[in-house]
Amino acid sequence: MDLILCHTTADFDALGAAVGLTRLLPGSKIVLTGGSHPPVRDFLALHRDEYSLIERRSVNAEKIRSLTVVDTQQRDRLGKAAEWLDLPDLREIIVYDHHLGQESDIPATRSHISSVGATTTLIVEQLQQQQISLTPAEATVMALGIHVDTGSLTFDQSTPRDALALAWLMEHGASLSVISTYRDPGLSLQLQQLLTEALENLEYLYLHGYTVAWVTLKTDGFVPGLSSLVSELVELTEIDAILLANEYPLGESDLRLTVIGRSQIPKTNLNRLFQLLGGGGHSQAASLNLRKVDSQAILKQLLDGVKAQIPHPPTARDLMSSPVRTILPETTIAEAQRILLRYGHSGLAVVDAQKQLVGIISRRDIDIALHHGFNHAPVKGYMTVNLKTITPDTTLPEIEALMVTYDIGRLPVLENGQLVGIVSCTDVLRELHQERDGEKGRGGDSQKRRGGKSNLSLPQLEKKLAPQLWQLLTKASAEAEKRGWHLYLVGGAVRDLLLTEAAGSLMIKDIDLVVDGFHKSADVGAGVELAKALQQVYPAARLEIHGAFQTAALLWHKDPELDSLWVDIATARTEFYPYPAANPEVEASSIRQDLYRRDFTINAIALRLTTPRAGELLDFFGGLIDLQAKQIRVLHANSFIEDPTRIYRGVRFAVRFGFQIEPQTEEFIRYAINSGVYDRTAQENSRTPALQTRLKTELKYILEAPYWKLALQLLDNLGALQCIHPTLKLNAELLRQLRLLERSLRRFDPQPTLIHWEMRLETLIAQLAPEYRAKVAKNLQLPEDSIARLKNLAQVQTEVMRLLPSLQRPSQVVQLLRQDDLPMLILITVQSPREIRHQIWEYFTVWANVQPLLNGNDLKKLGYKPGPQYRQILDDILAATLDGVIKDNRETEEFLAKHYPK
Repeated sequence: MDLILCHTTADFDALGAAVGLTRLLPGSKIVLTGGSHPPVRDFLALHRDEYSLIERRSVNAEKIRSLTVVDTQQRDRLGKAAEWLDLPDLREIIVYDHHLGQESDIPATRSHISSVGATTTLIVEQLQQQQISLTPAEATVMALGIHVDTGSLTFDQSTPRDALALAWLMEHGASLSVISTYRDPGLSLQLQQLLTEALENLEYLYLHGYTVAWVTLKTDGFVPGLSSLVSELVELTEIDAILLANEYPLGESDLRLTVIGRSQIPKTNLNRLFQLLGGGGHSQAASLNLRKVDSQAILKQLLDGVKAQIPHPPTARDLMSSPVRTILPETTIAEAQRILLRYGHSGLAVVDAQKQLVGIISRRDIDIALHHGFNHAPVKGYMTVNLKTITPDTTLPEIEALMVTYDIGRLPVLENGQLVGIVSCTDVLRELHQERDGEKGRGGDSQKRRGGKSNLSLPQLEKKLAPQLWQLLTKASAEAEKRGWHLYLVGGAVRDLLLTEAAGSLMIKDIDLVVDGFHKSADVGAGVELAKALQQVYPAARLEIHGAFQTAALLWHKDPELDSLWVDIATARTEFYPYPAANPEVEASSIRQDLYRRDFTINAIALRLTTPRAGELLDFFGGLIDLQAKQIRVLHANSFIEDPTRIYRGVRFAVRFGFQIEPQTEEFIRYAINSGVYDRTAQENSRTPALQTRLKTELKYILEAPYWKLALQLLDNLGALQCIHPTLKLNAELLRQLRLLERSLRRFDPQPTLIHWEMRLETLIAQLAPEYRAKVAKNLQLPEDSIARLKNLAQVQTEVMRLLPSLQRPSQVVQLLRQDDLPMLILITVQSPREIRHQIWEYFTVWANVQPLLNGNDLKKLGYKPGPQYRQILDDILAATLDGVIKDNRETEEFLAKHYPK
């Protein structure tokens, strides 16, 4: 066990540095050795599940292998955890700190101590060097550490290195709204006095779950830094919006008014309100300065404007995950852990035999039980039974207040006594902070953030799509709305919509739609039901239903309007791979989990088609920012181990769009390939679809695309051709053969009668040792003639290369080569020396096109009786023609008279 220790009463810098170290030291866990600052405590009440935190009491000291201490060099600041520093079997003790000139009493084997404003900066620099990406949650807490310890870069100890570190964290999605909520910049003495006065005189109103406050302060003159005072008021009072007015005289008769506004309420726009009075700013922060006005009238006008803008907040029905994964009270701790692992949950609802909710058990509860050896104990002994529950109509602010007040990570949603969903702190964070970030990013920024929501208006969508596609999506969403379901356009179609610039030109050939409606009345067959309803509108479409995967497909073939279109309609689902390269097992789930099961962030974006939030983009994993950065990033570390075809898809997308594979994603690819997991799973399991049929499909997509050469080169660079066979390499010889193949296909199959992508694949396979070729072709489920060709290639090639150089007459060449079909001769050509290749090419271009000067009818007219001899006669005439013995009909008849007298 590798542990990262924060000092007692941990601050944000200690926590941020520790979180960053979990990426530098994979598998390590963070221990808060003795409490934390109140802001840190409040932060972790919502964010704890985002980080690898464990309780000190759950640590087995005998299993500790290494310790890393952050933000201190003193033992006494580690509380009881300091005892671990003296363990005899420790491999390493590392210290990271930014406090210079201190004498350390920690027996460190390595130290990283530098004069920067925050310890977190040191960690960021190492993450940059190793090109390790962060999640938005990790970037946010690390940015908080730097902000708090540097006073947002205003303290004397701040350095350019801290500023560069903050910039990098912002690029990785650090949430500015979260940072502004938890940082503490400090106030001057005058501002502190005004803070006291403001707190005593604040007036409030509560509307749609949000609190709005206002106050007027009268001073003797201009007061600098009032914006900091406003920010402090927001933090201290936990209000959602505030208007602070400051009246002060300037001269004997000139009265000035300054108004500063702040809002954390989604969809409010203070800039618009303040501009009406000559002020301005941003949607969430604005100010104005006026002279000789009625300050109370101005304040009332602004307050009325804010009230008019406040939206109805999201409710639990909008946030919750449904259906809920439940277990019985008798379920063992070990089985509960297996379920958590399978579905990636951080907690489980416990219900009795009547499906009534009786408790909640969290991952922390299970970890502690396992630590003490209670694998087979029932969960009822560890679950929380004093539950706080909510209804589908509970608002977001009420949910947030419950979670923070009671330190609850998840809230069950009950409707008429039945468990219909669950809202986790992750759901709240996504909605609360990411939506707020989206509001701050208005004006063109909102689609660049990692892990947020933004909007693509329906007029924008209609403008980009071909009209017939827009009509289809409109009808599909109408059918979903009739049933009370949400309908989403997901995957590559959304990606292509975001990438395209041309209006009205996008005719997508493959559309994925997902129905998410369990909060209403949908069951696992929702996707199928919607597909059937849509077929009634489009009777020309063929309906296919795939029960095992809860999907249906509508297919058009050469339709006058929709051409050849494929529309997949699925119920939102999650999946689990029973072993690497298998087909996944799927279960109904929510749209969030449906997106999480996908391959890359750029394909894990959903566009909501149904009202009331039509046009909303769901981007929980940073796909928008990766599109902007032109990079391919995988969703989770085990993705390629579970499904090697994702490697080929990633390469295809990278080459097709001109994107780069993100460095850590490339590391995951190389690790999966070098681990040997594909060989092991193929030996242990008779069916490995991801190395057979699905791999063949990906190879088809690549090898029939115009960029296939670049894709093969990238696959080879990653070592991914090993998925076809461990010995396959794209060496110089194979590249030469592929070039010759293209020349042969252009010259001898210009109007394709062969399947060219299959010929490219056969050429790749033909590079293998003869004993592997047929086996690989069969594994990829190529056609029988391809398998036979590759099986016989070595024997036929040997025979051709042995005989062809010794043949003197064209007829002999034709007699030898016409025994094999065009694909076989092309494979032989690309692998043969120049002399052999030129002879075969001459056969294709000249001799194979020569026909006998007479045919069977001519022989009959000349008095030859029909029979088996016709074949021999015609062959001899052809040979004589090829060899120049006969040149016209007269010479042909003389030839017949001599060799075949009547």
